[in-house]
Amino acid sequence: MSPLRYEVRDSIAEIHLCHAPVNALDVGVLDALIGALDEANADPSVRAVLLASGLPGRFCAGLDMKQLLQSTPARVRELLTRLYIKLYDAQFNLTKPSISVVSGAVRGGGMTVAISSDMIVAADTATFGYPEIDVGVLPAIHYVHLPAIVGKHRAFDLLFTGRTFDAHEAHAMGLVTRVAPEAELLDQARALARSLADKPPEVLAMGRRAFVYSNDNEYRRRVATAVEVFCNAAATPEAHEGLSAFVQKRAPDWASVAEAR
Repeated sequence: MSPLRYEVRDSIAEIHLCHAPVNALDVGVLDALIGALDEANADPSVRAVLLASGLPGRFCAGLDMKQLLQSTPARVRELLTRLYIKLYDAQFNLTKPSISVVSGAVRGGGMTVAISSDMIVAADTATFGYPEIDVGVLPAIHYVHLPAIVGKHRAFDLLFTGRTFDAHEAHAMGLVTRVAPEAELLDQARALARSLADKPPEVLAMGRRAFVYSNDNEYRRRVATAVEVFCNAAATPEAHEGLSAFVQKRAPDWASVAEAR
């Protein structure tokens, strides 16, 4: 069964993540997502792209922690290559605008997926967070682009406290484009996509290409460091303890890790 649903409605490609129970990211999910973006890009009838969730109350929980705990370093790097580089390339090469439509919980790698789009429309009940540090890993990719979006000090707060924040705070700091009532979320996102789809397509494609190039900020050069930082952190005893605690639904015992050194 495909981990997503793809359909074209009124010149708008809709990609709905359907990987129960929480849309956790693994190689299969990311390959399907990247393939759907490429399909939308190649379809001349598509004028805009929506990326949403087909699961109630959950946009994307981020990386599959159980799989991450069991993965070899090579497998972790393979996963990050898809999430940090191939997904970015698929969005970078789009000739149509893309909108992430987020509801429920958006965490960790789910933030990477959401931010990859040109705009984010969030439900007023959505919550966001970068909890990686609480399980002994690091949201290194967000070191690359989050300070440019929300500012250095706000980014440090979000990335190093791991705290949860709501859609209105996300909007106030510039992370989210628009906030909509939960019941109206998809309709409002479709209306926004429709307004973009009605623009002259060739000019819009040229403008988007100029925009993404102008805001690239040497992403490709900097992302290599982010991959290395994540892989190094994931290989530490702290990461093993944190991920094990998450999977076992218990609090991590950081003291025992320190005593074992």
